[in-house]
Amino acid sequence: MYDVQRGSSITANVGNEKDQYIPRIKWTKDNSQLCIYRLNRLQNKLEFLLANAADGKTKVIYSEENKYYIDINDNLTFLPDGESFLFTSERNGYNHLYKWNWVNQSLEQLTEGAWDVDVMQGVDENNQSVYYTGGVTSPLERKLYKVNWNGAKTVCLTNESGYHSITPCFGNQYFLDRYSRLNTVPVYTLIDNKGNKVRTLENNADVKAVMERYDLGVITTLQIPNGKGDLLNAWMIKPTNFDATKKYPVLLYQYSGPGSQEVEDRFPVGNYFWHQLMAQKGYIVVCADGTGTGARGENFKKKTYLQLGKYESDDQIAVGKYMAKQNYVDPNRIGIWGWSYGGFMSATCILKGADVFKTAIAVAPVTNWRYYDNIYTERYMRTPQQNAKGYDENAPEKMASKLKGNFLMIHGTADDNVHFQNAVTLTDELIKANKQFESEYYPNKNHGISGGNTRLQLFRRMTDYLLKNL
Repeated sequence: MYDVQRGSSITANVGNEKDQYIPRIKWTKDNSQLCIYRLNRLQNKLEFLLANAADGKTKVIYSEENKYYIDINDNLTFLPDGESFLFTSERNGYNHLYKWNWVNQSLEQLTEGAWDVDVMQGVDENNQSVYYTGGVTSPLERKLYKVNWNGAKTVCLTNESGYHSITPCFGNQYFLDRYSRLNTVPVYTLIDNKGNKVRTLENNADVKAVMERYDLGVITTLQIPNGKGDLLNAWMIKPTNFDATKKYPVLLYQYSGPGSQEVEDRFPVGNYFWHQLMAQKGYIVVCADGTGTGARGENFKKKTYLQLGKYESDDQIAVGKYMAKQNYVDPNRIGIWGWSYGGFMSATCILKGADVFKTAIAVAPVTNWRYYDNIYTERYMRTPQQNAKGYDENAPEKMASKLKGNFLMIHGTADDNVHFQNAVTLTDELIKANKQFESEYYPNKNHGISGGNTRLQLFRRMTDYLLKNL
């Protein structure tokens, strides 16, 4: 901590342990003390340290442990009494709002139920209330709510079903509401802190009019059983000239990473216009959020702990099998694609699910979590020394000999996130296993693989590959 007037600095005392993280620092209410997040390397014990800005001395004011891991977020606000704060925690199985007083060691739960608080949007000190968004009635939606600091009188401020992306305005007197649904373009509205609409800022009527000139398929939602007792939320795009008496190929799209969500009642879905293009070319496009994804509680999200890729790929294979049984689907033409974690998943699925998938495209895939960054990976997998089996049993590079279908792998050589080493390693293993596959490498391109003609060329490559091989 640097004192501007004195030109001196003080180091806060965060303990003697060097193998730990300081993921956040936040000023308290009076700016004389600093709250320091202290997280152990396994990321299953979080402590809040209160540091004196004058001398750097600290004390623990809150501690939480989890048998899996603890997600770090910015849902923390100190209250004017100088001894309590509002925050979110999954301590009861779902992410909820709490009030903690570190002086008298009292904890009050402000929200409850089988749903997750998404974001703490703001705190109204005058009315002693907190604003938050969550999928209370469905994990596919988000609405804005207000609750008092004592947990009483919960009010919904955005009643329309769908997805409300909220931006607080100064003083929490107003909120910008970006409201959309799967097939409805966003409308931007200014609302006050009672939920009243002040005015519409942008209704995107021009965007809607342009889209109506195109032959775009309606996106529908459905739930797909994974064969293990869970119903997976999914969306589907069918060709606009869909004929139930015909047989269609199916292209699965997914991301599947821990806590992520691709299936939400908002516009647009991932890679919206390219997926519409594929639907126009006669493909049914399906996206399902499998085990490990978010907004469905801790048990559903953290079931993948220590074995990333296992349950996620099991679920996508189950989705492929479910679609193959539909009367309007050609069971011999099921494909899957994804990017980053989704690339890891599509590579895993074509290898594990060779009897289900004919074709897969993996863009910038992780091929063994040993090659990914330690902060992300160890949160879910612990270290390779502690969990070698979990790392290797679910790694595409270890499954290379199982390849039977058509496989295209795409990667940027300057990928700063999923390093190019991942693609090279899997390439090496596929060659050793004498497997035929295709690859496309983009020189000096990072994880986003964009710039100039790059993205256009990439999607043309994928389109041509699917038309030929699916």
